[in-house]
Amino acid sequence: MDQKKRKYITLFLQTFELSAFTFGGGYVIVPLMRKAFVEKLGWLEDSEMLDLTAIAQSAPGPIAVNAALLVGFRTGGIPGALLSLLGAVLPPLVIIAVISSFYQAFRSNRYVSAVMAAMSAGVAAVVADAVITMVLDILRKKKLLPLIMMIAAFIMTEFLGVNIIVVIFAAGAAGYISYRWERRTRHDLP
Repeated sequence: MDQKKRKYITLFLQTFELSAFTFGGGYVIVPLMRKAFVEKLGWLEDSEMLDLTAIAQSAPGPIAVNAALLVGFRTGGIPGALLSLLGAVLPPLVIIAVISSFYQAFRSNRYVSAVMAAMSAGVAAVVADAVITMVLDILRKKKLLPLIMMIAAFIMTEFLGVNIIVVIFAAGAAGYISYRWERRTRHDLP
């Protein structure tokens, strides 16, 4: 089997596995994708994964599907995007189909309810890990603007009740202005 086919199979299996065994939504799967594609496989750099996550988060649709699609495209082009999309969507589709056919039994089962409640703690831990990793990455790069933007976004959404869409657009505008300013000060732009 040639290298390209092996890469496509690995891409599909990796996203399939992550999607099949991850509970809690997109914010949980993103740090696991980072561990798989940055640390384990070495296909992406940390900064690339952070950029892809930001794009996936701001694009419409589920973040897990968007992230898988972007990672697939970045590592394997259009076939990679399609395979990683299939790998990310197939497990929840099958699980929901099975659960919906046994809905009444699952709904009233106290053991299933207890397992789901216990999973909430795990989900919180994985999300906390993702936030800590991002903060440490920002601090390591010694860039003040991303840190200010992260704190401001938290305050605006959590305490001031600002709509998340407004925060996303404001952060995007601030990031673009910062990018243009940095390029201009380095004399890359006219």
